Amino acid sequence: MDSFPKLLLVDDEEPFRNTLAKRLKETGYEVAEAGSGLDALETLSEGAIDVVVLDIQMPGMSGLETLSEIRGRHIGTEVIMLTGHGDVSSAVEGMRLGAYDYLMKPCEYEYLVVKIQEAFKVKKERDERLRKAEERSLLDRMEKQIRF
Repeated sequence: MDSFPKLLLVDDEEPFRNTLAKRLKETGYEVAEAGSGLDALETLSEGAIDVVVLDIQMPGMSGLETLSEIRGRHIGTEVIMLTGHGDVSSAVEGMRLGAYDYLMKPCEYEYLVVKIQEAFKVKKERDERLRKAEERSLLDRMEKQIRF
């Protein structure tokens, strides 16, 4: 469905993650779940994910470390940072690393959905610009071949 992005929820708090995933699925989203940064990177390598909702405070690989890896490997995926332990420095660092936005737990479900849809819109617009640029590049190459 074009109006619902494919989501990945990454949070080590399983009850929170499961409850949020259930609500998002009931709303119409396709949702994958991961309990750690490493699991998230594995899930991302298996298929296209449009938007990641990523907890910052996790044991092992932190959310910021995971975000950095996502930016390096999956540049077209938007990331919304989510934390119950928010502080200004982690918010600034997350945005510097390329997060779409930063939300505090608990956040209103409707507000999270709005942020997911906004992030998905940014991703779709970027994907369309890339597609058009590739199309123009192909047409330019074809024109050059025809002239010679």
